[in-house]
Amino acid sequence: MARQPQYSVIPDSAVDRLVSEVKGEVFLPDDPGYEAELDGFNRIGRHRPAIVVGAVAAEDVVAAVRIATELGLPVGVQATGHGIAAPADDALLVTTHRMNAVAVDPIARIARVEAGAQWHQVIATAAYHGLAPLNGSSHLVGVVGYTLGGGLGPLGRLYGYAADHVTRVHLVTADGRHRTVTPESDGDLFWALRGGKGNFGIVTALEFRLVPVARLYGGGLYFSGAQAAAVLDAWRTWTRTVPETLTSSVALLRLPGLHQVPGHPAGELAVHIRIAFTGTQEDGEELLRPLREAGTLLADTVAEMPYRDVAEIHQDPTEPLPYHERNIVLRDLDEDALDALLAAAGPDSGCTDPMVELRHLGGALSRPPAVANAVGRDGSYTLSTLSLPGSPDVVLRPLSGWSTGRRYLNFLAGADTSGSAPECFDRATFARLLQVKKHYDPHNTFRLGHALLPDGAA
Repeated sequence: MARQPQYSVIPDSAVDRLVSEVKGEVFLPDDPGYEAELDGFNRIGRHRPAIVVGAVAAEDVVAAVRIATELGLPVGVQATGHGIAAPADDALLVTTHRMNAVAVDPIARIARVEAGAQWHQVIATAAYHGLAPLNGSSHLVGVVGYTLGGGLGPLGRLYGYAADHVTRVHLVTADGRHRTVTPESDGDLFWALRGGKGNFGIVTALEFRLVPVARLYGGGLYFSGAQAAAVLDAWRTWTRTVPETLTSSVALLRLPGLHQVPGHPAGELAVHIRIAFTGTQEDGEELLRPLREAGTLLADTVAEMPYRDVAEIHQDPTEPLPYHERNIVLRDLDEDALDALLAAAGPDSGCTDPMVELRHLGGALSRPPAVANAVGRDGSYTLSTLSLPGSPDVVLRPLSGWSTGRRYLNFLAGADTSGSAPECFDRATFARLLQVKKHYDPHNTFRLGHALLPDGAA
């Protein structure tokens, strides 16, 4: 039998204050619309808050945080719900999807986005001016959560993490103050926010630099699962030679259907190499020759594309579904590591994970940014998995011998990852994050999601 949540009783006076002070909507568990307001993309978990504030403006967030603090309630936030970890049970949850304005200054090459904006909005607006953001593989992911967690995307090896390009953060902290955070105004907090995710407050808007990219030579190379060993070895060797203008990943896919591969049997293993190259088509074709010759192609979609079509490279799911997301960072990928990966997730492994992906790091992803932040820089690859509900980790553990000991914060979803945030940072970085946390959130109000401190800690 499903657990019945035990909700805190919110005093009528507090509810009345929220209703009068908030321009958006306020939902209690028995209200019509409460369940729909909680819907998120990843259905592996579901929030059961005592009260929900559907914010439409920064002032709504301020009111919600102030009243939650008075009541002693933890505060959570949800935009799209891709990275759900610890559910916001018996808490005050702020939903930000109504706050989704996007503005681009093409002269300064700066975007300003509200808390609930999704990447497809920024991509389209920036593309009109021949610019691009440091978005992720999915155009449906929320900009703020992705960026605060680091932001590893198709332009990463050339331009670094999305967090590296943030110039200003508009933030409501636990004391109910709406702050404009810059390197000059709050240096430690600005450092911590870019990599420390939602542990320090609720972001109402972000400002970040755009890059002058209008097109790519990009897309996917698809091979049958039977060729996994040869293709993965070719990609592994090839990544040691490619320029920083080329960012790539390779995925072992067991998906219900691959629309780019007509006739591919549902759920049967396929190998998908994802390519994003900012150089010319001619140079791209020469660079990709070793991969195209690694096996018999089922499909080849790599071609000239406008940057606004960047989501076509990874072909991430667009409909809500439940999944665990787990990962480790690899210091290297040698032959023994590849053999271990094939044994765990290859064609004869019995693995049922819909996706096992290696992303190539290095380049700007390994260098410190102009303004330091909390994003980890060690490792040569990330190894991540999307698993079915209830599925144990059968892929990452066998590769632990090649791990740096770190995880990547944005590739963690599901309740079993809610305590993993400390594993995403080295000891010195984590200690500094805790100092900033205790200064700006001494009572651990923002302790949901990928929390630095557990519930009850202060």
